[in-house]
Amino acid sequence: RSFAQFLLRFLGFIFWGIAATHAFGGVFVILMLKNYSYLFQESYLSLPGLLALATALILLPTGLLAISVSAKCSRNKQGALMYWLLLLLCLEISSAALARSYCIRTSQLESAMGYLVHQHNWTCSQDPGSSTVDVMQRKLQCCGVHNYTDWLKASSSWYQPACVPESCCKEKHSHCRGDLGHVEQLSEEGCLKKLEDELYFAMMYIFWSCTLLSILELLAGVSNGILMREQPLCRLGIL
Repeated sequence: RSFAQFLLRFLGFIFWGIAATHAFGGVFVILMLKNYSYLFQESYLSLPGLLALATALILLPTGLLAISVSAKCSRNKQGALMYWLLLLLCLEISSAALARSYCIRTSQLESAMGYLVHQHNWTCSQDPGSSTVDVMQRKLQCCGVHNYTDWLKASSSWYQPACVPESCCKEKHSHCRGDLGHVEQLSEEGCLKKLEDELYFAMMYIFWSCTLLSILELLAGVSNGILMREQPLCRLGIL
């Protein structure tokens, strides 16, 4: 009994800390999809982030309830804690399943990026633009879909530019104008791989945090069950 009380109190404080990490993960996913909304048109893609935020909000009162139950075994609070833990477990499993199964098809993402590159018009003398492609290349520090040569393929057959958009330039080269004669000043990686890596990190962050929290919730449920087992069955009518 004493160990169950200690574990429940400890998990109550842990739940508050995990609420902060869940909130961070949820906001990160939502903002990332919002920043690249021109590539991800489906609104349901932000569901793992929304579920993570909902879980973070529910974790706060659940942690407080766990600490309260560990200090004083109230029948009503013990039953309420079981319901909260069950609700959290359902949210965690749903969020983890969505994050794990959510994978962007490379062909679709590559096609969307290729279309943006193909539609982007520029000349070597123009100032750095603020178009969708320029914003993406500056934010990710990348150039083209796979590399800078995608800009050459996107150009007309009768016009072969001697430069790429200035948004391909590395930040440390302030005088870079996208001149192909100075390839070392351009970002080596393409935007496709960088965006895929960022998306993979975000989804795996949510998946593993949900998995860890689910295990801790099961431990809290077992601890609460041990405390409830000492109460007469008629006193646990709230269940």
